[in-house]
Amino acid sequence: MGAGMGKGTTRDLEGKLVVLVGGSGFFGSHLAQELLERGARLRVCSRHVERAYSIKPLGILGQVQLVRLDSRNERALAAAFQGADAVVNLVGAFKGDLDRLQGRGAGTVAAVAKAAGVAAFVQISAIGADAGSPVAYARTKAEGEAAVAAAFPGAVIVRPSVLFGEDDAFLNMFAGIIGRFPVVPVFAPEAKLQPLFVDDAACAVATILADFPAQAGKTFEIAGPEAVSMMDLNQRIARAQGRSPVLLAVPDAGATLFASLPGTPLSRDQLTLLKAGNTASGGYPGLADLGITARPLALFLDRWMTRYRKAGRFGKKSLA
Repeated sequence: MGAGMGKGTTRDLEGKLVVLVGGSGFFGSHLAQELLERGARLRVCSRHVERAYSIKPLGILGQVQLVRLDSRNERALAAAFQGADAVVNLVGAFKGDLDRLQGRGAGTVAAVAKAAGVAAFVQISAIGADAGSPVAYARTKAEGEAAVAAAFPGAVIVRPSVLFGEDDAFLNMFAGIIGRFPVVPVFAPEAKLQPLFVDDAACAVATILADFPAQAGKTFEIAGPEAVSMMDLNQRIARAQGRSPVLLAVPDAGATLFASLPGTPLSRDQLTLLKAGNTASGGYPGLADLGITARPLALFLDRWMTRYRKAGRFGKKSLA
């Protein structure tokens, strides 16, 4: 199966009921579309279920059910898992009680799924999950993986790199800053990321579910086709906008000071993770093992950055 070939080409999940826990976010909405196009029935669970309203029209009548629940409520989870063939746990956060949300909390979701007789369980973790990390996000992601494996033997762990898409909060954050300011600070300019197109990540998870017995118990690292530095990423976004801002590499001391200030968009933990980079280790199976070819950022960036150009869609494309 090539890049994105789950889209409209196969119905290998026909009639299967898949429950997405924490399914109202960016990745969840793209995964929902992939699963629906493969014929699955969906039960999308979220504390903020109103954020998933856009998913419902993607399916036919009765194909999508929205359920408001807190993933820490075992009774609500048990009710949501009734009759389910598969569960995908997408719950994640950078702040709050991370142990209850994505540490032991992930184990709770897996245990309830197992008790409900669910046959397939996929835990969405992250590249960089590390039980020894000083950063709570990375540490609890790793603890969540261990808790899931203990509660649901055979569960599949999926560690995506940074996900990008036209409607993401990643590229669009940088694009918005570059579109507004003549001088743009670049934190951790040498840090390498391996951005992955969100629809390729969705295809990977759907492919795992469609062939779950063959994939059971595995951990996948899924990442984009190239590693790019933070400076290079900002330069690419600026070129795609037809802009030439001054991209100012911020020294570590300055970045740490900025991240320590109240109200800034970058916390100290996020800076620590950024400086560590976000690339696949190569020690686990990846997209190629699922027959998927990741699509590069360059395939989309010019088109997506059109709205950020000086005259929007009527602006002259930069030849730089």
